[in-house]
Amino acid sequence: MKLFFLACLLTALGVSASAGDAPARPHILGIAHVRFYYADEGKSTDFYSKILGLTSDSTDCKASGRICFPVNATQEIELQRAPASAPKTWLAEVAFATDDVAGMKRYLSAHGVSGGAVTTDADQSKHFEVVDPEGNHIAFFQQHAPDAAPAASANRVSTRLFHAGWVVLDNAKEDRFYRGLLGFRMYWHGGFKDTGTDWEELQVPDGSDWIEYMLNISPTADHQELGVQNHFSLGVTDIKATRALLTSNGLKTDDQPEIGRDGKWSFDIYDPDLSRVEFMEYTPAQDPCCHPYEAAHPRP
Repeated sequence: MKLFFLACLLTALGVSASAGDAPARPHILGIAHVRFYYADEGKSTDFYSKILGLTSDSTDCKASGRICFPVNATQEIELQRAPASAPKTWLAEVAFATDDVAGMKRYLSAHGVSGGAVTTDADQSKHFEVVDPEGNHIAFFQQHAPDAAPAASANRVSTRLFHAGWVVLDNAKEDRFYRGLLGFRMYWHGGFKDTGTDWEELQVPDGSDWIEYMLNISPTADHQELGVQNHFSLGVTDIKATRALLTSNGLKTDDQPEIGRDGKWSFDIYDPDLSRVEFMEYTPAQDPCCHPYEAAHPRP
C-alpha cells in the first residue's frame, strides 16, 4: 500500500518511478568517418589519392560498395556512389566514435530516438545509423581494434580529421538533440558580423573533434551552395606548407590561405562533385571575432 501511495505521489509530481533506470549515455569520442557521394569514381579516386595523398583501403567498405581513404588508424573518408536521382546534399553521413555502440542504441531508444539495427562489419567493428531532427544521416561506430596506421607518404596532406559541418535551418531543434541529448558542448560561435551568428561549433562530449552548424542558408540552396556549406576539415600544423604540398600534388588554384573569423588559418579546395574540403590549423593565430573559444583546442 505504501508503494502504491509513493507511486501516486511521484506521478503527481511529474516524476517517473523508473527514471532512475534510464541508461547512461556512453562516451562519444570523436568523428570516426565522413561519407560523401561521388558521380565519377575515377575522378574522385584521383582527387583523394593524388591531391590529398591518401591511400585507398576498401577492405572494410567493399561489401557495401564504398571506397575508403584512411586518414589515420581510427578515422577515414568514405565515398559512396550517388543514387540515380541526384541527392539534395552530397554529404551522405557523419559517424561518431563511441566506446559502447549497443549502449548508445539503448540510450537513444530510451529517449524516443529510433535508429537502424546494430550491424557488425567484416572486421568485427559495430555501428548503427540514425537520422537527426533535420534529416541528416549520422552513425555511431565502435571500432573492434584500431587499424594499422596508414603508410607514411611524402605527399600525404593530413593525418587528422577534426570537424565536419552542414547546413542547419533550426539550431534550437538541432541543439536539443546534439547538446541536450548527446552532450555536445560549445567550442566557438560567430558570424560575418560581430553581432551575428552564422556558425556554431560544438565539440563532442569526450574529445576535441567538433561539428559545425552552417546557419542562415536558404532552404532552397542549390548543389553548389550546399557543396560549400556541407564540408569536412583536416587538421594541419602549417597552412602555407599545406598549400604548397597540395600544389606539388597537382592542385591547380590561385586561391591562398586566409585567417577566418575564428582566428585560424585555413584553406579550401573542392572535390570533383563540388564538396568542400577544408584544411585548418589546430590553434588560432589571433583572437576570434564575436566570442572567445569555450573549450580546449584539438592537438595534432
